[in-house]
Amino acid sequence: MNTFTDFHRKRRLSGEEQIHVEQSSGYSGGSAGGLLMGAVTNMRPDLFKAVVAQVPFVDVLNTMLDASLPLTTSEYIEWGNPNEKAAYEYMKQYSPYDNVGRRNYPSMLVKVSLNDSQVLIGKAQSS
Repeated sequence: MNTFTDFHRKRRLSGEEQIHVEQSSGYSGGSAGGLLMGAVTNMRPDLFKAVVAQVPFVDVLNTMLDASLPLTTSEYIEWGNPNEKAAYEYMKQYSPYDNVGRRNYPSMLVKVSLNDSQVLIGKAQSS
């Protein structure tokens, strides 16, 4: 959570929050930086005019609960293991996918890649 609250704090300390929304900067991030963009935008959409998220890691819980995905279990050290209740609840607080709501979001460009080996696109399964 410090990553996200520090990002907002940086805006306040630099005075950027005082700038009218039409004049404020856009922000971008990719992969885990895309997680940052998703989380901070959900928490304070009013701080942004535009956001670019490139292959964002936004479905934190479903991804980290799937041990068959590349890097998942090795990332438990950094992200926490959502199979443990405390880690699950903590991750749910910032998981962009789990916190989308009815808000006035800024303009967003979300870019994905069919060939990204780390941020996979879910595929519909036929029965």
